[in-house]
Amino acid sequence: MGIAAIVMAGGRAERLGVGEKPLLKVGGKTMIESVIEALRHSKRVRKIAVAVSEATPLTEEVVRKMSLEVIRTPGEGYHSDMRYAIQKLGFVLPVLVVSADLPLLTADIVDEVVKYYERCTKPALTVVVPFRLYERIGLKPQYFFEIGSERFVPVGINIIDGRKVDDPWIEQEVLICKEVRRLVNVNRSADLKIAERLARDPS
Repeated sequence: MGIAAIVMAGGRAERLGVGEKPLLKVGGKTMIESVIEALRHSKRVRKIAVAVSEATPLTEEVVRKMSLEVIRTPGEGYHSDMRYAIQKLGFVLPVLVVSADLPLLTADIVDEVVKYYERCTKPALTVVVPFRLYERIGLKPQYFFEIGSERFVPVGINIIDGRKVDDPWIEQEVLICKEVRRLVNVNRSADLKIAERLARDPS
């Protein structure tokens, strides 16, 4: 099946102390360009929209030049803006939600996530990476949760049934992905340096 994707590109880059985070360059391209390129090369994504806010006006300009649908969100936070974008765009089928700060994302990973969701029976899916794998490449994620005795880090890739977006609680499947070198989430200057290093030498 084909799936619609929303790129979340409206957050403030407070921890990085820069202008608009989606426009930071990694490997010679802005992060928003790299994420959109991965989605455009995906065999499973049929439609792409980008959610921006008043904090990312330059990102909005760049995205509009790429002939993509843009939705301006209230800028009240990631999850609130995600719900707003899904509702505003009228997406009632499953929606792939991707953070704009995943500069090393590939189409193969996108397709793997969508295929996994198609096989699961729950209305939502979140993609995580084992905390220990992030530590191995020098990352120190601030957010993680535990499954059993192991810690996992959400990477900023989710799929949600659009009809469930207003539900107070949504049952979800967890996909554990070990492609940590392709799932670096850039939140701090240290993350940016590691992403740059991996962009030069992904092996």
